[in-house]
Amino acid sequence: MILSVYIKGIYAGELEKKGAHSYMFTYDEAYRSDSSLPALCLNMPKTQAVYESERLFSVFSNMLSEGYNRRLQSKTMRIDEDDDFALLAATAQYDTIGAITVKPIEA
Repeated sequence: MILSVYIKGIYAGELEKKGAHSYMFTYDEAYRSDSSLPALCLNMPKTQAVYESERLFSVFSNMLSEGYNRRLQSKTMRIDEDDDFALLAATAQYDTIGAITVKPIEA
């Protein structure tokens, strides 16, 4: 699954789960080259086009609910409570606390 990432409603790039322990974020070239637009976060500046990690990047995992709310969301949506990527895809599309939203790319 691939997720489109938006910052303040502007398309910034794509987040992809490549395997059980492999994640990749790629900045959109137009977004990356526009110096007036902010980076996704401090540890992912726009100086690099692609970021890879063995864990979901903290900027995204910090958007997820914890504790009781996470268990309730997981049960209600029938998503494995340990599947951060699926929970992110299901819950971070609209009313997020910060400027970042993510939306699944329709195949």
